[in-house]
Amino acid sequence: MKLLKYLLSATLSVAVFIPSGAQSKSKLFFREDWKEIEAAMPVTQEHVVNPDLALSLYGPASNSIKKSNHPPIPNDPYYIWSGECKGNWALTLKHRRQKADLTGDAKIRIRSRQSGFRELRMILKLEDGSWLVSDQSAGFTEDWTEVEFRIAGIRWRRLNIETIIEGAWVQNPDLRKVEEIGFTDLMAGGGTPASTRLDWIEVFGAVSKL
Repeated sequence: MKLLKYLLSATLSVAVFIPSGAQSKSKLFFREDWKEIEAAMPVTQEHVVNPDLALSLYGPASNSIKKSNHPPIPNDPYYIWSGECKGNWALTLKHRRQKADLTGDAKIRIRSRQSGFRELRMILKLEDGSWLVSDQSAGFTEDWTEVEFRIAGIRWRRLNIETIIEGAWVQNPDLRKVEEIGFTDLMAGGGTPASTRLDWIEVFGAVSKL
């Protein structure tokens, strides 16, 4: 009965059950929640808190990805905002010294808020230079919401990193050496009524040993 209630309530994330006795190898690989400094467009490396991470922006509207904040609003977070993007966009973070192994019980957690029909998806750059975009997404919520993506439960499509447009399904991609991890909603922004917001992102996995 408890399992049934959980499944019925899990509308914002997909659970993948690890067999009892299986050893978890997933640990926090990185977290980023942006410096508490003035808003800027586009967001730059200066706004990245974690010194181990390098920021990259992609797509036709890469120069319009904003690090936003509204001081008059109590407890307003410092967040990434797509509202000014006139075309598709994407943002990634890369660990400067390590690659991520996102097999097994790896997961990505975010705190986000989408308006309009925006669906925020995870993207990965693999060691061979190819890009993937997740079928799972974080959609519209009235307020900031934490969402968890269990990597083992995700299906992936190719991503054209120049246009930020999805392509064919990719069967069994090798996620043992992931170079960049990020997000996109595959859409242009539409101001406050139709945009993506991301407060923080956490990646849980293992350091690649290959």
